[in-house]
Amino acid sequence: MTMRYPTIFHLISAITKKEGIRCVLVGGFAINYYNVARQTVDVDFLMTKEDFKRISKYLENAGFELDYSQEVFARFKGPDYYLMDIDFMFVDKETLDKILKDSKETFIAKQKFIVPSLNTLIALKLHAVKYNRKLREYKDLPDVINLIRVNRLDYKSKEFRGLCLKYGTEELYNKILKGV
Repeated sequence: MTMRYPTIFHLISAITKKEGIRCVLVGGFAINYYNVARQTVDVDFLMTKEDFKRISKYLENAGFELDYSQEVFARFKGPDYYLMDIDFMFVDKETLDKILKDSKETFIAKQKFIVPSLNTLIALKLHAVKYNRKLREYKDLPDVINLIRVNRLDYKSKEFRGLCLKYGTEELYNKILKGV
C-alpha cells in the first residue's frame, strides 16, 4: 500500500530526504520565490540524471507515470489533481554543485526546498530559450523581464549583459532591454 501525501511537495521532500538526493526547485515556484506571481501547473526540479533514476521508482510507486524522457529532461504525469505533474531537468554533478553553492532556502507546504540564486534562475531561463526558442520564448522571456523589474536588477550593467550573452544571445539581451 502506498502512503498518501497531502501535496507533491511532501512526497518529493520525503523521497529526497530518504535517498539523500540533492535537487533544486526551478520553474514557476522558483519564480514565485523572487516575488513574481506566476501560475504553474507543474513542479520543476533540476538534478543529476543518476539521482533522477533513483527518484523514479518512488514516483512510479506513488502512481506517477513517465510521460516523456530524453537525455536532459523527463516528465512524470501525476496520478491525481493534488499531486501535480513533475518536470526534471538534468545537469552534471559539477553544475549542480555550483548552483547549490549560491542557492536559497524556501519552504512550500512546510517542506524545505532549495531555489537557485536570482542570476542562476535567469541564466537557466535564457539557456532554455536559446536552445528551444519556439517553445520557450513566450513563457521564459516574460519571466526574465518580470524578475528584473520586481527585483530591481541592474539589467544595463556589464555583468548582467555578460550573463545574457553567456547563457542567451545578443538578440535575447536586446529583447530584454526593450521589454524592461
